[in-house]
This record gives sequence, structure tokens and C-alpha cells, in this order.
Amino acid sequence: MSRAAEETNRRMLRVRDAMDRAYAQPLDIPALARIAHVSQAHFTRTFRATFGETPHRYLQRRRVERAMFLLRETDRSVTDICFEVGFGSPGTFSRTFHDIVGRSPREYRKERRTAAMGVPTCFTMAWMRPSS
Repeated sequence: MSRAAEETNRRMLRVRDAMDRAYAQPLDIPALARIAHVSQAHFTRTFRATFGETPHRYLQRRRVERAMFLLRETDRSVTDICFEVGFGSPGTFSRTFHDIVGRSPREYRKERRTAAMGVPTCFTMAWMRPSS
């Protein structure tokens, strides 16, 4: 691997780490491109080539992963969870959650409560991880 490719990968990992840490914050392409020290268009193309999905989709998936945990482990309302993980509206949250997981947040919560009885947490987490 060339030195330039290594540097590009490091920059993309730096951005992905920042997204993982601040997933609930409003993150936009200009801010993420600044972290990578590249133009916005180059950032979007390079991120997708490196990780196989757009920055926006990656951020949505991270937010949904966190929401899945909160739906399983807490009794907080779906609306509270929606805003905590960084979505701006319950409608967008429900639609995105359904697109990624295949069911609504309420259906997911109901299924997890009945299905998780006696199943090891590590298995549940691996099985329920959303794909892109």
C-alpha cells in the first residue's frame, strides 16, 4: 500500500471515529471534510470507497444501533430515544429505523422483550446488528 493510500485511510478512520463519538450531534459533510482535511466532494467519494457506504448512511446506521440498544435496555419512550440518538423528528427516526432494521421501533422493542428471555447478550447483539 502506498504512503498516500495509508494517509487517506488514516484520515477516513479519524472521521469515522469522530462520527462514532459524536453520533448524536448534528454532523454535516463540511465539518467532516474539515476533519479529514479534504474537499467535501472528495471526502464523500473517498468515505464511500473506503467503507462501502456514504457518510450519511453510516451516521444513520450508528444512530439506529444506539437506538436499538436503548429500546432493548430501557423503558424510555421512542420519542425520547429518537432525540437522544440525534434524529430531528420522530417520523424520520421511525422511517430510517424501519429501512435499516425492517420493523418499526415499537415492533422491535416488543419483539426483543419477548425473544431475549434466556438468550446470551453477546449472541443477541451479534444477531441484531443492522447491516448497511
